[in-house]
Amino acid sequence: MQDGDNPYGGSFGNQMGGTVSFGDGQSPEPAQPAGQAGGPLIKDTTTAAFTTDVIAESNNQPVLVDFWAPWCGPCKQLGPIIEKVVTEQGGRVKLVKLNIDDHPAIPGQMGIQSIPAVVAFSGGKPVDAFMGAVPESQIKQFIDKLVKENGAPDIDAFLAEGRAALDSGDVNLAAQIFGSILQEQPDNAKAMAGMAECMLAAGQADRAKELINGLDEEQKKVPEVASLLARFALEEEISSLGDPEQLKARLDANPDDHEARFDMAKILNVQGAREEAAEQLLHIMKADRQWQDDGARKQLLTFFEAWGPTDPATLAARRKLSSLMFS
Repeated sequence: MQDGDNPYGGSFGNQMGGTVSFGDGQSPEPAQPAGQAGGPLIKDTTTAAFTTDVIAESNNQPVLVDFWAPWCGPCKQLGPIIEKVVTEQGGRVKLVKLNIDDHPAIPGQMGIQSIPAVVAFSGGKPVDAFMGAVPESQIKQFIDKLVKENGAPDIDAFLAEGRAALDSGDVNLAAQIFGSILQEQPDNAKAMAGMAECMLAAGQADRAKELINGLDEEQKKVPEVASLLARFALEEEISSLGDPEQLKARLDANPDDHEARFDMAKILNVQGAREEAAEQLLHIMKADRQWQDDGARKQLLTFFEAWGPTDPATLAARRKLSSLMFS
């Protein structure tokens, strides 16, 4: 295929127009798994999934579609470069790759006659394009222009993507996404909370605490920030309670050491072992209801309030508490 036959030849930076409708009327099939380089920001697509992956998704943020084929040498040159640039953008754009050999219908409808061809979609339609294995700097310029001309990014969508990346263990990608949000909105408390969680996952607890503790009072009321502040407070409380192994040794030596058991219950709660934490307090109540002015029951009720009334640990412990109280 000759460059002169390509409708996008020499079109770097030029606006496209019109609307495009794809698909055969069937329900979209899932896209192919995303490559390692870009996680949720980079994925392969199919003819049936194109409407979901590109047309619909471009209403959230611009989507670049890389039309390529396995036999195409320039495609192999462009692929790693554009994936790198898109990943570094941290969610300003997405990249969807379409193998034209496996899925020829869409490039046929668009009149694409030479590859690699990269078409940018925004608002459900193609808006710009470039052709050939252009250098990295030119791709960055293309994306900057694309984002500037096609509206501000959907911050809520990017926050959700950053959270999803963090939950999946991709800390680097999550940090890139939250960092990109903070470039656009330096005071976004949710993004700062996400960045702090990335720091915690990377073993940088001091930096995370410094970031969160430095926020103003209004920012600290944001649920994601408040949750981290509560987590830091609990961790400080645990450190003041002592070494869990030492507490366990004390209980092994003396099961009636209620103080050690009470502190162990708090530690277990912070560690997420809610049912075990409740059992420790119930054990104290069975042995001595009057210990610390009924302190074990009061602490258990505090746990119930924190866990919520429908939490399985709350429901199980409440049944046991009622049985103990009225036996």
